[in-house]
Amino acid sequence: MSQELAPLLLLLLSIHSALALRICSFNVRSFGESKQEDQNAMDVIVKVIKRCDIMLLMEIKDSNNRICPVLMEKLNGNSRRGITYNYVISSRLGRNTYKEQYAFLYKEKLVSVKRSYHYHDYQDGDVDVFSREPFVVWFQSPHTAVKDFVIIPLHTTPETSVKEIDELVDVYMDVKHRWKAENFIFMGDFNAGCSYVPKKAWKNIRLRTDPRFVWLIGDQEDTTVKRSTKCAYDRIVLRGQEIVSSVVPKSNSVFDFQKAYKLTEEEALDVSRSEGLTGSISQPGPEILQPSPLG
Repeated sequence: MSQELAPLLLLLLSIHSALALRICSFNVRSFGESKQEDQNAMDVIVKVIKRCDIMLLMEIKDSNNRICPVLMEKLNGNSRRGITYNYVISSRLGRNTYKEQYAFLYKEKLVSVKRSYHYHDYQDGDVDVFSREPFVVWFQSPHTAVKDFVIIPLHTTPETSVKEIDELVDVYMDVKHRWKAENFIFMGDFNAGCSYVPKKAWKNIRLRTDPRFVWLIGDQEDTTVKRSTKCAYDRIVLRGQEIVSSVVPKSNSVFDFQKAYKLTEEEALDVSRSEGLTGSISQPGPEILQPSPLG
């Protein structure tokens, strides 16, 4: 994984409405037992999650499977207006002894999980491309213009980022073969910038050369926490006319949690290598709650 921090990626999916579904991506740095016991880091992580209706967490290193239950206790223990979170989590993924997990935390009142599966990385002549195979989740969202959408997460190994990002097109084709899904979100820590994906490499990435895949985070964005680094490692990519047209204009952004919570660079690095990404889908009903305010 990259040595820089990952930001929080935010995507707001919407139509002509004042309310929106906020979908986020956050690579929490080495999220294991020691971080779970760090109260300051956990407080920041919980605050960040509360900004979102769906949160993708990456780099979970938890052999005891306690991270998500602890987060549920913190998120739901003092929930306001009946807002409760649930989660779905992948198996421990990775080669050899190094393992990570993907997890989606979501507000039960707004969305539910329709189906999920681990992508099987066994194509002929292309075996084991992914360091951590995508954990594909199909969400239902009855209150939004887009009633269902698939999220395909990815945390690449920097040295193989070009091949892994390109391979996401094969994941897309596999999902299409399995499910009658039309709306897709690819998001996560792609390590898709600077030396890991140089300019000359983009022509070899089908996810980029096919114009039907719409990239929301530009190459010039900075999704890292370190002041000495400016790279667009974290990305959001869409596929499907309905979901592309439902994104709230200018809602996809990088959330600088260090600035928002007045943290030093050292304190921010204790939480994550990157800031976060967010975005929104619109929700046409007044009964839909806005994301919880910062606490």
